[in-house]
Amino acid sequence: MQVSARALDSLLAGWRTSATGPAYVALADRIRLLILDGRIVLGSRLPAERDLAGQLGISRTTVSTAYATLRESGHISSVRGSGSVAQLPRSAAPATEPIQADYLDFSKAALPAIPAVVGAAEWAAQQLPAYLSDSGFDTVGLPILRQAIADRYADRGLPTGPDQIMVTVGAQHAIALLARTLLSRGDRALVEAPSYPHAYDALRDAGARLVSVGVDSESGWDEVALEQALRRTSPALGYLMPDFHNPTGQSMSPELRARTLELAERQGTRLIADETMAELGFEDVPAALPFAAHGDAILIGSVGKSVWGGVRVGWIRTDPATIQRLAAARTSGDLGTPVLEQLIVAKLLETMDDILAVRREQLRAGRDHLAAALATHLPEWHVPTVHGGLTTWVNLGQPVSSQLTLAARNEGLIIAAGPRFGTGGVFERFLRVPFSYPAAELDRGVEMLAHAWNSVLRHPLPTLEQPLAQVI
Repeated sequence: MQVSARALDSLLAGWRTSATGPAYVALADRIRLLILDGRIVLGSRLPAERDLAGQLGISRTTVSTAYATLRESGHISSVRGSGSVAQLPRSAAPATEPIQADYLDFSKAALPAIPAVVGAAEWAAQQLPAYLSDSGFDTVGLPILRQAIADRYADRGLPTGPDQIMVTVGAQHAIALLARTLLSRGDRALVEAPSYPHAYDALRDAGARLVSVGVDSESGWDEVALEQALRRTSPALGYLMPDFHNPTGQSMSPELRARTLELAERQGTRLIADETMAELGFEDVPAALPFAAHGDAILIGSVGKSVWGGVRVGWIRTDPATIQRLAAARTSGDLGTPVLEQLIVAKLLETMDDILAVRREQLRAGRDHLAAALATHLPEWHVPTVHGGLTTWVNLGQPVSSQLTLAARNEGLIIAAGPRFGTGGVFERFLRVPFSYPAAELDRGVEMLAHAWNSVLRHPLPTLEQPLAQVI
């Protein structure tokens, strides 16, 4: 992949305003962050020094020195005639893991496994001999699990048959499979902003042009923009998270669900609703009906958030014809979901209501604990109240999210910068903070954020009376 100078300029938004030392150091730091949090994909070729210098309006010497710094740290490699390519230092762990064992990783919104996983695994192992005479390759899923998932939808108010279910290797696999099956290169895809960054990746990999609609942590979806985006661009596909949206925690009203589905149908847009957190509401209010109860929609679910991310099982609910189409397309990427893990989930679904009750209490306590810790250590931050999910979308009050993320790494905390959840370098005023971790880890993480914030405040942004040239 080639990252153009214009695209990198967009991702670097605000890098000069946080510079207090040499400009090349600030530029190298920001590019390193973009590589570490995945906004620059590993193996991508960076712009030529001359092109980037011209785009940023700085000297070529500044860019070449920044690139040299990144080469020394192992974050890019350069070969004459081939350009500079993003990479990780050989001594570093993969970008999705803490760089050192003692780092605290808040980049994942996830819960530890429930104890019931062990018993379910033992039961699954006992059932396994009955399946050993089969090939083990099944692109649709075990009948026992498909029926259990269908029954779960029926219990939630959406009658479903097992022929409407495909079992996948987690929700991300479901998103990617739908994208490459239902999209053609150049198609438009409707997305929320902010949103789950790996969904952006899957849609782009399928060749989609993203059309974004804003979601605010206070007021939810920009309904006017959502309607205009559907009417004016007629996207082929839409990816939405209508329940406890990641990262804002917002949920769509029943009226907005119905209007969105009706308009999408008129425009010929197929909507995907990611419901991986739909049953993780922790207030005493009735759970919303599944999105497809209001109209034609494809649903995605998984046990990654409710049970454990290490059980890689998700699913797609849609019409049988689309299931058959997905099954035919799936074999180019994988040949089915592991049988043992499917049996584990089938067993766990028998007691899912009890599992969810425990999870909801854990998340309610985590939200309250995080809110209290942030109010104590970082009272100037605006922390919205959320009623479900695993994260809160904190407004920092200043466009310094990337700078704060770099400072947090120096304290031992890995956390994704706000722009990771958008496109084009926006959301520098925001930070996604998970409350799914144990209380002691939440306290430790907030203390690290407070130290990092103090470091950022010691290097304030320039005012209108302070020209940028003074801080380059």
